[in-house]
Amino acid sequence: MGFGKILKYSFLMLLLLAVVPLRAQKNKGDRLIGTYRVVEPETKEDSKVKIFKTADGKYKGQVIWLAKPTMKDGTPKRDILNPDPKKRNTPGDQIVLMWGFTYDADKDMWVGGEIYDPCHGKTYKCRLNFESDTKLKVRGYIGAPAFGKSMYWIKIN
Repeated sequence: MGFGKILKYSFLMLLLLAVVPLRAQKNKGDRLIGTYRVVEPETKEDSKVKIFKTADGKYKGQVIWLAKPTMKDGTPKRDILNPDPKKRNTPGDQIVLMWGFTYDADKDMWVGGEIYDPCHGKTYKCRLNFESDTKLKVRGYIGAPAFGKSMYWIKIN
C-alpha cells in the first residue's frame, strides 16, 4: 500500500473518530423520548404522556391515554379549561402538554419549554431532568425555577 493510500485511510479514520462522539452527544438528549406514566398530584388522575422530537429538533409531549377517559356523566373528557376556545373540544387523551424543550448538555436537563396544566387551564415555563434512569422530574414555574412546583413522571418505555 502506498503512502497516499495510508494517508487517505488515516484521515478517514480520524474523521470517523471525530464524528462518533458528536453523534453520541447529540443523541444523549433523545433519552427523553418515550412514554411516561403521569399521576396528577391533586386529582390523582392517571395518564400516559408520549414525548417525541419535532421536526425543529425540540421536544414535545402529548397525552396518549387516560385511565378515566370519561366524565361522571359518561361524556368524553375534553380540554374545557383551555384559554384558546378552539382547543376546548380536544379530547383528553390528545392534549399537548409540553413543547419547545431543548437539551442543555452542560446542565444535563431539558430547558426552554413550557408545560400546560389542563386541570387549571394554565401554562408555565418548565425544565426537565432525570433523577434516575426512569424518574423524570418535571418542574413548572413562574419567573424563576425556585417559584414553582415539581412532579415526577415514570418512564415506561
